[in-house]
Amino acid sequence: MAPERGHAELLARHRAVLPEWLALYYEQPIELASAAGRRVTDREGRTYLDFFAGILTNAIGYDVAEISDAVRAQVDTGVLHSSTLYLIRSQVELAERIAELSGIPDAKVFFTNSGTEANETALVLATRFRRSDQVLALRNSYHGRSFASMAVTGNRGWSASSLSPLKVGWVHGGYRYRSPFRDLSDADYVKACVADLREVIETTTAGDVACMLAEPIQGVGGFATPPDGLFRAFKEVLDEYGILFVSDEVQTGWGRTGGHFWGIQAHGVTPDAMTFAKGLGNGLAIGGVVARAELMDCLTANSISTFGGNPVSTAGALATLDYLLDNDLQANAAKMGERLLDGLRALARDRPAVGDVRGKGLMVGVELVGPGGEPDPAAAVAALEGARERGLLVGKGGLYGNVIRLAPPMTVTEDEVAEALGILGAVL
Repeated sequence: MAPERGHAELLARHRAVLPEWLALYYEQPIELASAAGRRVTDREGRTYLDFFAGILTNAIGYDVAEISDAVRAQVDTGVLHSSTLYLIRSQVELAERIAELSGIPDAKVFFTNSGTEANETALVLATRFRRSDQVLALRNSYHGRSFASMAVTGNRGWSASSLSPLKVGWVHGGYRYRSPFRDLSDADYVKACVADLREVIETTTAGDVACMLAEPIQGVGGFATPPDGLFRAFKEVLDEYGILFVSDEVQTGWGRTGGHFWGIQAHGVTPDAMTFAKGLGNGLAIGGVVARAELMDCLTANSISTFGGNPVSTAGALATLDYLLDNDLQANAAKMGERLLDGLRALARDRPAVGDVRGKGLMVGVELVGPGGEPDPAAAVAALEGARERGLLVGKGGLYGNVIRLAPPMTVTEDEVAEALGILGAVL
């Protein structure tokens, strides 16, 4: 076995055998070799405070004994895999918990391996149930990298193909900062977006639309956060036409937004289905759909999932969910998120490069702009690099690649928030 070498050697090997379109952060990409709590250490021995958590996936942090012990216990049985052709106790127990937590009446759950696959499944269910290939999605959205989930992604930077199995109608509302309605009050903004929704249905569809798929907060879109109540107003229109509503909770689920366990609850809406992934496994590959039984059971062909809901992932997810609830990490997300937002807004007052600070809980976006308010992606790249140089890992996104994304593990502490704010103040 060849000895381990530094980042430059591994990067050369990466570029030789992996696709050019597989994105890497930083001019000199790093390999994470070990981690504990909210800190990670790279292969060359540099330690960082992690405020992106594997794209919101390491929701509890690193090296959590309760989760590691649950995974080890399952591995020790020798059954790492059986497929859904057999009963899996931890899968059933996890489905029972999620069905109850969802608030969806008579809910059933199907497990997948990722958020992309979860959204693909939701689209299959909705289009089959409604016998329609028409779907509504929001501009600036992101729902995954598979064929159908990419078709409902409203961001050209993440849409690799114009081909689509769906007919998609695009609606305003998710990204307020650059919306033509941005200067309106919350109430008037919602009215304008509802009018746009109705016009899209009446002018670009045959009326019998399958569903609207929407993120309560647009993740890859730069943590774009619409006013509370927008989706309640949308659902009133959708209900007139019998259109299903699917909430993409891949990034907003499990209490990360602080005020609610699911992001859509801020809008007073119970969707027909929700998709989930990321934080549930704290790094293990798991996703899924929770939906009304009538919708979930509408498929008439055979179907299984080879790896979805496997014994190792569901055992780890149960331990993650227990830890999250037992330690009330939703409340910590609300408290630490308020500190983070307040601190960033204070920094923004004398930093004209900061055009907007937005988000909820521990989902916070900082949009960077030029002198005329135009998007400044170069500033975001510089901020990303500058934060890493000072020992802080953050994310980057937005329609124009000019938004710094902050989403630390939900166990983050006051001292760590203060440390991150100090670094970001120096960088910005």
